Amino acid sequence: MKTTFLATAALVATANAFVARTSLCCFGLSVSGAGATTGTVGQLSDGQNRVGGGLAPASYCIDSTGAITDISGRSCITTPPTSQFQCDVGGPSEPGFSIGCDGTVSLNGSSHFYECPTGQNNEYNIYVTAPGGQGGCVPISLSASSCQTGCPPPPAPPKTCPAALTGSYQYPHLIVPVSSTSPNTAEGTSYNGTVSPTTSSIFNFDIPAAYAAQTCSLIFLLPQSSQLQTSAYSLSGSGAIDFARLSGVATQGTTFANAPGVAADYGVTTVAPGGSYQIATFACPAGQAVAFELKSSGGTSLNYFQDYNPSP
Repeated sequence: MKTTFLATAALVATANAFVARTSLCCFGLSVSGAGATTGTVGQLSDGQNRVGGGLAPASYCIDSTGAITDISGRSCITTPPTSQFQCDVGGPSEPGFSIGCDGTVSLNGSSHFYECPTGQNNEYNIYVTAPGGQGGCVPISLSASSCQTGCPPPPAPPKTCPAALTGSYQYPHLIVPVSSTSPNTAEGTSYNGTVSPTTSSIFNFDIPAAYAAQTCSLIFLLPQSSQLQTSAYSLSGSGAIDFARLSGVATQGTTFANAPGVAADYGVTTVAPGGSYQIATFACPAGQAVAFELKSSGGTSLNYFQDYNPSP
């Protein structure tokens, strides 16, 4: 099992996983997340979108620009400066929302939202960013009840890894798991990569200065278990994993709460035993350290020993 950084000149075109629209499509919203108040999203009479408190489910519609309106025709936005998600009369809707093939709602490519207590009737407001100074906020995901296309099944696994690593490559020099259920706990370094609905892993790579002026690729290899001699893994769920390059590197003190932000989200790749995946290519950051994060999508759980030996 490897998450590998490899110098290469190859480029790969990737498919857009979001739904393209030519007309309105209407849906309801629900909230999920570890430790969160979950269920359908409702509305107050002034258009605030909330979860909890027994509010009746609200209905929304999305257009081809990713702009959302509620069933009353109000424009849905994330209000500055708090980034609260609500629907108002009179102004334009905010574009950039999308519904993934599995129903996951994103804004400008990010599916990360927060719920924060209002202090009223056990109801929670929804935000893009947790407001500073407010306690009780929990990371959540938003899911649409319709308008998704359905994710394609994972590809049939090849009999062998189709792209064995050749030439110079790097393996992670630090792996740090972070958990949304313990956002302020530093788990420290790990020999395993762990991905679950509540835990993601950050991988640091140290890129040699000799890689200057070269193109690098992020490669993920998942051999068949029968091919492994010094490693092992467990995989359940859809196999969907979100890969992202971070704006900084992890340390042994990194937690879910203080982890570096996302510099480039490479989207979701569905992995299967026997697969080899080129996640992204970019100019090698020669002489620097760089970090990537793997997050669960669609309920995937993956735990594996990070092997530095050549691929089978």
